[in-house]
Amino acid sequence: MDVRSQISMVFHLDKCIGCHTCSIACKNIWTDRQGTEYMWWNNVETKPGTGFPTAWEDQEKYQGGWEIRNGQLKLKSTGPAKVVANIFHNPHQPSMDDYYEPWTYDYEKLFDAPEGDDQPVARPVSRVTGEYMEVEAGPNWDDDLGGSEIYAANDPNLDALTEEQRQQLSAVERLVMFYFPRICNHCLNPSCVASCPSGALYKRGEDGIVLIDQKRCRAWRSCIAACPYKKTYYNWQTGKSEKCILCYPRLETGQAPACFHSCVGRIRYLGVLLYDAERIEEVAKMSDDQIVEGHRSMILDPWDPEVVSAAKANGIPDDVIDSARKSPVYRFVKEWKIALPPHLEFRTLPMLFYVPPMSPVMAGKEGDSVYHLSGNLFHDIDESRVPVSYLAKLLGAGNEGLVRYALRKQKAIRLYRRAKTVGDVDDATALRALREADCTEEQAEAIYRLTALCTFDERFVIPPMHREEAIQMIEEPHGHRQSVGFGFNAGPQRGL
Repeated sequence: MDVRSQISMVFHLDKCIGCHTCSIACKNIWTDRQGTEYMWWNNVETKPGTGFPTAWEDQEKYQGGWEIRNGQLKLKSTGPAKVVANIFHNPHQPSMDDYYEPWTYDYEKLFDAPEGDDQPVARPVSRVTGEYMEVEAGPNWDDDLGGSEIYAANDPNLDALTEEQRQQLSAVERLVMFYFPRICNHCLNPSCVASCPSGALYKRGEDGIVLIDQKRCRAWRSCIAACPYKKTYYNWQTGKSEKCILCYPRLETGQAPACFHSCVGRIRYLGVLLYDAERIEEVAKMSDDQIVEGHRSMILDPWDPEVVSAAKANGIPDDVIDSARKSPVYRFVKEWKIALPPHLEFRTLPMLFYVPPMSPVMAGKEGDSVYHLSGNLFHDIDESRVPVSYLAKLLGAGNEGLVRYALRKQKAIRLYRRAKTVGDVDDATALRALREADCTEEQAEAIYRLTALCTFDERFVIPPMHREEAIQMIEEPHGHRQSVGFGFNAGPQRGL
């Protein structure tokens, strides 16, 4: 057993209001430099939708993640034979059109325009070429367009639906959407790290955060194609790749990452997990119907004496183990089993988990009363507007049972709390719902507490980082983010 610690996250999709405060907080702190204009380390997408960059989930196009060939894990996008052939061209890297051409406005026209009968207009100007341009796309171009024939209809996850389900999903009375915030997953088996010929990408041993050494980066850009979530970007000004660093300078001082701290809906949870690194390859090779449970089984019980002993033998401090016992991520993922990883079929073993959203149920109207079309206790989960098969494609590697389990437990807790606070559901029905959802009253109260009434310290259990034991942190990196980037003593330069 090779026990290691990993900073992990949970996003509760049922609470996200799509305000994009997280995206702006990240943008203002980390990607306001030249060459990063188009980068959004944190972005919030509308689902169904094509996302950012366009159709990033389509690995037939982008060739991201891993695949099993001849019983071995192989990168889809690159390999020893492909690196040299693609040295000046990577056919699977998103183009500027897949992202968007970043722009600003010619604000001087608003101040310097001569007097006239018309209101002066600030025209959009490309932040790449400096030329006037016509804005045709943006990082959040399909926001709230859940029924769009251009965006929603081209969501790769709709492949899991039958033609009848796809038509139903686009029917006016069934139109629905939910928000899907995304950051780097800081995976256990990151394909970006494996793809880099220069070894510039690495996974920190003490906390699992995936970073890029700006001095070693040689702009191969293999990481961009290899990441199936497209959360690695190329800085055209410095000639280096960049990505989400999980605000590690903030974590090292006991602060939550900026996107977590600023979240208006309080959907984000952060904690440390202990996992068995010896099982990474074994789990990554599992079939799609087994990999979600295999991934979950890698997470170790921080109260188990054998796990604690192995963790200490690996140099994990006692206070980190104690933080793992308080981790909200452990409870959502391992104890309650209501948080699921995105697209585990990419086999990178992401450590960002999502609680699937409840969606409105189909309803009818009779006279002046509106009623839902639910016959039994959980019928409306299968009759909800977002098909379970769609959510399973997104969050369960196609396993509908896992998504249905999470949704049933959430539904049961809603009935239970409704019986407690409103009284329009009788206690017998509420308790039966809990039993059928594999949930006790104590667990229901705990989930309700952590979902609705949690404090800041309950949402973010940040382990002590023990940076005094690390030799690379010569200077405080947050103070150098504008001038030299990421705490290095000299700025990244093009070439050698």
